[in-house]
Amino acid sequence: MLFALTYLDLLSSSTEKLMVTMPAQHVVAIAGGQAELTCQLSPPRSAELMEIHWFRGDHSKPVYLYRGGREENREADPEYVGRVEFVKETIGEGQVTLRINNISISDEGSYQCSFEDNGFSDMASLNLSVAAIGLDTQIHVHPPDNKGLLLECKSEGWYPQPKMEWRDSRGEEVPHSSISYSQDGAKLFHMKMTLLLQNKSQNSITCCIYHSLTAHEKKINIILARALFDLNHIWMKVLICLVSTVSVIAAVYIFSLRIESVSIEDPLFDLYNSWMWDMTKVMGIMIGFIIMLAVFFVLHYKRCSVLPPRGPGFPMLTLLPEEAPLLLHCCSASEQALSCSCF
Repeated sequence: MLFALTYLDLLSSSTEKLMVTMPAQHVVAIAGGQAELTCQLSPPRSAELMEIHWFRGDHSKPVYLYRGGREENREADPEYVGRVEFVKETIGEGQVTLRINNISISDEGSYQCSFEDNGFSDMASLNLSVAAIGLDTQIHVHPPDNKGLLLECKSEGWYPQPKMEWRDSRGEEVPHSSISYSQDGAKLFHMKMTLLLQNKSQNSITCCIYHSLTAHEKKINIILARALFDLNHIWMKVLICLVSTVSVIAAVYIFSLRIESVSIEDPLFDLYNSWMWDMTKVMGIMIGFIIMLAVFFVLHYKRCSVLPPRGPGFPMLTLLPEEAPLLLHCCSASEQALSCSCF
């Protein structure tokens, strides 16, 4: 009788020491990927005949239920049916893993794992965070005006909200002119930040986005030529074209008036008529030259040529002053940056 009581006491003591633990209290998963949530009996003990539950924080419906050696999907939350896998290769040692596929931001939150057996029940919890890294980052260069040169950096598809800032060539932060954030139906953040440059001192500007949850940083750099801040050379060429065009039109108009005033009986009429055709040809050539010159200016300032890269994974673009609006795409690799030079 004494031996039986002692055995029961020892059994009760060993049962009290059994508990559920989590190897990781915080798990970070990338949206669209998968997350593995692991829980463990301590000390290790077979859980093949135990009832194992996975719940969300509110305990409204089980994410997964393992009972009697098989899964019970009928009681599981419909949002997880077909997306979860129960990994039980080490269930004999008391360790199981719930793998959630096709992770979305709505899966973020607290999860509880519980083990139940005759006379034993315990649970542990962990927090699942979901991150999304923006793939589309752009710099928009607006046409320069009397206020200065406006740069606009846009990026979308981030979660949670990252930090966005401008930096100069020394890596120091440059105060933005404006910044705005918005979220779409999938809870992804869309961001826009502007910077108005009014002097030639900031010839190299970088748009930086830092994602604190994953320590991921994306950069896009643009190098601005001084000519972008000096509109005189642009307007001088335009003025020359306008003056030349007006002069040609005026000359043709005056010459036509002169021809109309000459009588057909004038002995010099044939000479005037010959001059008229000659002048018409000359004017046509001049007008054609001016048109070709204007087309040359347009093509010269609208082209965008690619220069050889300066290093592995570091593309560089050459962009010209009147290339506005201008759209630049940032490379997707985390440690790469896009450098754009305007001449």
